[in-house]
Formats: sequence, C-alpha cells, structure tokens
Amino acid sequence: MTDPEQLLIRARSAAQRAHCPYSNFRVGAAVLCADGSVVDGCNVENASYGLSICAERVALTSALAQGKRPTSLAVSCIDASDETDDQADTAALRMPCGACRQVMLELLPSDAEIHIDGVGSRRLAALIPQGFRLS
Repeated sequence: MTDPEQLLIRARSAAQRAHCPYSNFRVGAAVLCADGSVVDGCNVENASYGLSICAERVALTSALAQGKRPTSLAVSCIDASDETDDQADTAALRMPCGACRQVMLELLPSDAEIHIDGVGSRRLAALIPQGFRLS
C-alpha cells in the first residue's frame, strides 16, 4: 500500500477513533514502513493539555513499538472542515505541529513524503528545513 490516497483513507479512518473530548478536533495519521506495512494512529487528548499526544506521534511511535522502521511516508488527516471558512486557515490547521515535525525528522528520512489531506504532499525537509539534530 504505497498509494498516497490509500494512506489518506487509512488516516481518515484512524481519525474516527480519536479521543478529543476537549477540542472535538479529530486527527489521524498513517505511516508506511520499510516492510510495506502501514501503522496508523489518532490524537489522544488529556484534561491536562500538555499530556495530549498528536496522531502523527502516535503512529510513528506505534510503528517503532511494533519493531517496524517508518521510512517512506507519513500521512496526516485532520477533520478541520467546520473550523473555518478561510481556505488558508484550514490549510494551516491541517499541517503537522512543530513537535510532530521534529519527531518526524528524528524517525523518517529527510526526503520522506508527507501527505496532508486537503493540502497536498511535501518533503519532510521542506516542513522542517533547519530542524534540530545532534549529529
């Protein structure tokens, strides 16, 4: 399953499992792994907002926990359709947050494609051009 649209379908499905009682903002992500498998995740909110975790990080860390290597693609999907009428604002709401971009930089190759539902595809290096690295 390497087709971006298939990954988006998987991310949309994952978004339906989101635990988001505070924002009602459902997010799903799907990660394509080196072995061809796909691991997905959804956002999980907490009353202590800082303890909430984004769908992208759930999917990436779940893949690692399963012994998989996320190398090729990550896909995020945000149910932002009712949040704003402004197209630019909607696109901004759908983009991965800075923390997720940094985790992607740590776990994915810099040329990995990130497919963002309703926005399009970007190379990871374009999403975080000067990301923090120890090496």
